Amino acid sequence: MKKNLQGKVLKLFITKNDTDKTRISTSHIDADEYGILNDKFYNKNVQRAILITSIQSYNMASETNINLSDGALGENILIDINPYHLNAGDTFVIGDTTLEITQNCTLCKGLSIINPKLPKLLKNDRGIFAKIISGPCVIKVGDTVSI
Repeated sequence: MKKNLQGKVLKLFITKNDTDKTRISTSHIDADEYGILNDKFYNKNVQRAILITSIQSYNMASETNINLSDGALGENILIDINPYHLNAGDTFVIGDTTLEITQNCTLCKGLSIINPKLPKLLKNDRGIFAKIISGPCVIKVGDTVSI
């Protein structure tokens, strides 16, 4: 029997549709099965629709003297519990929204630009991709996360 974990949404981010991928912190996001509305990556790849990261990733970086600004890992949703043990096909709930894990987040060159040690440090702890399976929906800062 799996243990039910509960946490909270700490921060939300949208990537603007410009050349430098400007990230905007917001109090809520509107989403559906194609991703986050008004996000640069909306309807680009359903398997990579929403990136969820745990505050643990930021703490790991901080413990090795790598200071990251909010949203630096490219996440849309930052939560205070660790979801990295979940596998593709597993589901969890944020607020009233059910999401399905589609894949672990792969590392990108952007992390090594921040710090050359970051890709190795966060190899399995950068985030998970998910898609909405009950939408459209609104996810807000402070919403409960139930795994």
